[in-house]
Formats: sequence, structure tokens, C-alpha cells
Amino acid sequence: MSALKPGSTIGIIGGGQLGRMMAVAAAQLGYRCHIYAPEPVSVAAEVAGAFTQAAYDDVAALERFAAEVDVVTYEFENVAVEPLRALTDKVAVHPSLDALAIAQDRLREKAFVAELGGRTAPWAGVNSLEELEAALTRIGCPAILKTTRFGYDGKGQARIHTPKDAAEAWDTIGRQPAILEGFVRFEREFSVIVARGADGRTVGWDVPDNQHVNGILAHCVVPAGGIVDEQATEARALAETVAEKLGYVGVLTLEFFASADGPVFNEMAPRVHNSGHWTIEGAVTSQFENHIRAVCGLPMGDSRLAARRVTMDNLIGDAADNWDVILADPTAHLHLYGKGAARPGRKMGHVTRLEF
Repeated sequence: MSALKPGSTIGIIGGGQLGRMMAVAAAQLGYRCHIYAPEPVSVAAEVAGAFTQAAYDDVAALERFAAEVDVVTYEFENVAVEPLRALTDKVAVHPSLDALAIAQDRLREKAFVAELGGRTAPWAGVNSLEELEAALTRIGCPAILKTTRFGYDGKGQARIHTPKDAAEAWDTIGRQPAILEGFVRFEREFSVIVARGADGRTVGWDVPDNQHVNGILAHCVVPAGGIVDEQATEARALAETVAEKLGYVGVLTLEFFASADGPVFNEMAPRVHNSGHWTIEGAVTSQFENHIRAVCGLPMGDSRLAARRVTMDNLIGDAADNWDVILADPTAHLHLYGKGAARPGRKMGHVTRLEF
């Protein structure tokens, strides 16, 4: 893969805050971005050179989009893969659609990682209430039922405390194809973020300790310390193996539980990730810049910490209304995503603080 020259256009599928931050990183390197999203208002398009508003499954629109860009990437994995294949005949797509297909199917994802030696929770695919009840007999309670496809930030999930909860859980997820996962007893949650270039070189960032509230990431601390640091090497090795097996180009994220048995794989995201937002100020090269470097065929940047300690807090719902208080803190680096009305559970921005 030859490097794309500055001035080339990067097509980004998805119009949210991840696309916005990728577009900002791309602009700093001299690239233009063209956003493709179905919503009429896109926070990513506000900072990009061009915007196509069309459905993700509109093949004709995707083909026109492909003709206007030099490479395509995506910020959002809940997009049907088959329509996107219309792009691959015209332009390179990174990460590959094979990686996207695996990541958006929880059954394929678990099986793929297990084949590579990753430690997972006990799991079973279920397609009916009867299959769910049988799986609960094998796996036991408590357990978590998740839709096989789509769902994020706790959506498309139901916790099962006793077998009597099965019917309600099945209704909660809309009686869709699902995966039942046994409960993992863990001490902390963490994520491994790596960037792999077209030449196969891989860099990784320090592993953050991630704290969630109501299924949504709320707080990250780097370095994590304790059990997370103890298990980071094994988890990072798995992430690099996954990236190599997929011939991956771009940023890849794997989420883990730190348990007494070692790191337990939870899920993967074939994209830049909320738990890596701290890298914008907290690392020599951010996840967003290295993603752009990778998809454009450029050398990877230095991923080392830029401070002794870094913390990142998501601004969820009306927490972003405190922007003036946050900015009164001289150590705060505020990022607001330009979204409209704040809603409970909606990520409106984040704030990063560095300690030297």
C-alpha cells in the first residue's frame, strides 16, 4: 500500500463524534474528509469538507461516495456489511469488511477469539425461549442475554438473575437471535487499543482502567495500576494476534474483564474507541491520528504517555452543561461534540486531565 499524499480525501462512514475526531486529526495531517451518514445533521460533517446524506444500504449512493474519495474507513460498526461491498471494487476500505462482519456478530466474535486462545465467559447461542432455558441449565445464573447483532452502551441486553427471569429477558431484547453469557466475576474492566499499519507494524497505548455507570463508560484512568497492569501484557498479546489474523489496518479495540483467572475477553470494536479519547492530549500520538496514519499508509506515531497520569471523564446527558465550570479548571481539556439536546445516556463530550 503506497501512502496517500496530503490533500487526498478520506471517506468516513458514520457521522458521530468518533468521525468528528477522526476528521480533526486528518485535517491536521493535510487530508480532507467526506462524511457519509443517513442523518440530516452530522457533528462529523461540521468539521469535514463534504457530506453525503444517504442510507447505509443505498448502494447507488455508496458507489457515488466511493468515486469521490481515496480511501474509506468507518466510525460505527452497526452497519450492514453487504451494501458496503459496493465500495471495495472502487476504493480501499480499512479496516476490512471481514473484521467488521466478525465484530458485529457476537457469536462469530466469541468463536473467533476463542480459536486464537482468548479466554471468554461461557456462552451459547440462543434463537428461542426454549433454547434460552436450555442454555441457562448448562451455563447457570446469573447470566447476561445479548442480541447477537447491534446494541451498544448496554442496549440490547438483559440480565438474568434466576431461571424464572428467562421469559422477561427474552421479551426485553425483542425475541431476537442472541448470545447467553455466563457471569464473570471480575475486579476491574479495561480495554486494549492497538493501531496496525498496512506494513504490519503495530503500536499500542497504555491500558486504561475503565469505570462504567449504567452500562456506559464514565471514567478512564491511565496508568491503570493493580490487577489491570498485571494482566495488560497478556491482553495486548491477544489484541495483536487478532489484528494480525485479520490483516487489520487501523485502530482496533478489545475490551476485557480483569478476573482472578486472568483477562477475560468481552468484545471487540473495529474502530477508534471511547476509552481511548484520553490519547488526544494524554499520548504523544492519539488513537485518531494513528488511525488516519494507518488507513493512509503512513508510519505509525509514538503512542507513549505524555504525562505521568491521565484521567478522562465522559460528559453524559446534562453534565455537559457544566462547561463553564470545567473550563475554570486550568488542567481540564474539554471536548464538546456539538450535539443538540442532551438526553439521559447520551455522550455529549468528554474532559481529560493530565498530571505531570
